[in-house]
Amino acid sequence: MRILIAILLCTTTVLAQDKVHYSGSTLVNVDYHHGQLQAATGVHNIQVMRANRSNGGWTYNHAPMLAYWNKQFYLEYLSDSIGESVPPGRTLLLTSRDGETWSEPLVIFPPYKIPDGTSKEGHPRVARNLYAVMHQRMGFYISKSNHLLVLGYYGICLDAKDDPNDGKGIGRVVREILPDGKYGPIYFLHYNKAWNAGNTSYPFYTGSKDKAFIAACDELMATPLMMMQWNEEADRDDPLIPLQKNYKAFCYYHLPDHDVVGLWKNALSAISKDEGKTWSAVARAPGFVNSNAKIWGQRTSDGRYVTVYNPSEYRWPLAVSVSDDGLDYRNLLLVNGEVAPMRYGGNYKSYGPQYVRGIEEGNGTPADGKVWVTYSMNKEDIWVASIPVPVTTDASDEWNTYSPLWAPVTIKGDQLTLADKDPFDYAKAEKVITPASQLEVSFTVTPKQHNHGQLQFELVDKKGIPGIRLIFDADSTLKAKAGARYKNFMKYAADSVYHIRLTVNTSNRFYTVNVNGKDVLTSLSFAPIDAVARIVFRTGEPRHFPDADTPADVDTDLPDGNRVAPETAIYQIQSLKTKVL
Repeated sequence: MRILIAILLCTTTVLAQDKVHYSGSTLVNVDYHHGQLQAATGVHNIQVMRANRSNGGWTYNHAPMLAYWNKQFYLEYLSDSIGESVPPGRTLLLTSRDGETWSEPLVIFPPYKIPDGTSKEGHPRVARNLYAVMHQRMGFYISKSNHLLVLGYYGICLDAKDDPNDGKGIGRVVREILPDGKYGPIYFLHYNKAWNAGNTSYPFYTGSKDKAFIAACDELMATPLMMMQWNEEADRDDPLIPLQKNYKAFCYYHLPDHDVVGLWKNALSAISKDEGKTWSAVARAPGFVNSNAKIWGQRTSDGRYVTVYNPSEYRWPLAVSVSDDGLDYRNLLLVNGEVAPMRYGGNYKSYGPQYVRGIEEGNGTPADGKVWVTYSMNKEDIWVASIPVPVTTDASDEWNTYSPLWAPVTIKGDQLTLADKDPFDYAKAEKVITPASQLEVSFTVTPKQHNHGQLQFELVDKKGIPGIRLIFDADSTLKAKAGARYKNFMKYAADSVYHIRLTVNTSNRFYTVNVNGKDVLTSLSFAPIDAVARIVFRTGEPRHFPDADTPADVDTDLPDGNRVAPETAIYQIQSLKTKVL
């Protein structure tokens, strides 16, 4: 019996080693938006589109995808006016040369009118004055002849609970993005049953006079790994789809031996040895924690691999895991630990940074060697993140940033500037340092105002738990958190320069604050931490909502969700230095 048990254990270990699995010991604590994860060093989170209902803006924005072509980023996302699967729907496109500054969104696939009388088998309703919703798991394709195609899918939702990716939609559309920045006409690329050139509003792609465009479309549809991404929206017996099972949000990468790793929602995984034509049994990747949200995997510029996903049953935090061989993932590090307020309610809207996608193999390689991903926040705002390679937790001169459009973080040389006119979000920058229990931290702050806004400074441990917090507050007072209260220890003035030095001992919890050469406060840390591992600057209060018990569905808007703060608060920070004592 002992021999049999040993054989079974060895067999299980070998099987786990032959498939994607997580062998690390780090798990997420969902009571914290950051999950108590160590930060991956140097990650920049950048908001590229902020939803706003004023002037007819649409507030459900989700499922972004990325490509990099002709030295430019392209980002596609889908949008509904208020909530998921509630028409009308459309798809928009943004571009950026550097990943930091982005264009205004352009509608690339507009709302599509469904013919009156359209019905679905098994559904009691019939379309009347109804528009399609958009649902696509594939956004871009760069052909071997370097033609960039952008794709979308028009689905049908006869009510708010109907499914746009049930194989009963209209069909997939395509257009070409041209080198001069213009866009070719919209064509249908592939129809669902009952739809054809005679009953749809755009021509079929084979009617184009551009032979190179037709060839690029044909090449796309002859590639099984591309067709795997069409699975959900396609007819359930569509011969183009290699694996006709209800697995969702496929992505893939190649291993050094040319095997292909496939990943789906719920951390499902399989291996293909023939470029996606056939697959091993699909099963949950052992050790991975992932719910019904997308997971992204890719090879990195240093020859390693990463997966980026929400490692919980919630859609926070957003994390990255690293593997040397593309199968054994051994750590779990923080990419984005923020959950901004959901300003606008809507059908199936979920809290958190979610539905992550990177740049698919063949869809371009940014010159900086970083991992670039895109995601939505609360199915409302669209973000990108750049993750330096190699992915580490080492101390660095690089800042980690969280930069909303209305609360941007800018870095120029030695100066860090946090600006904020967003009543609902904040700017945040943090520096990863070598953990120390006794240290000196010094920096210079110039607040450009004294009667609005706030700048919070924190010393936190490797899990993101703060022990010390100072605040330049809106009442012209510099204060320190002391348990449940604050100690007001000096006044400050706009445009004045403050040289701040903290001497910290986490063992006895005492710290001293020196401002412009004078000791102004000696106090106890408001919470015990074993060592300082990160230094945080933030233009707002820390957030604890939502939590694990917050209801999932949100139907109401926050009051005056379109408003902008009357004045922008600006803080300039320079000369951050640390010294171990």
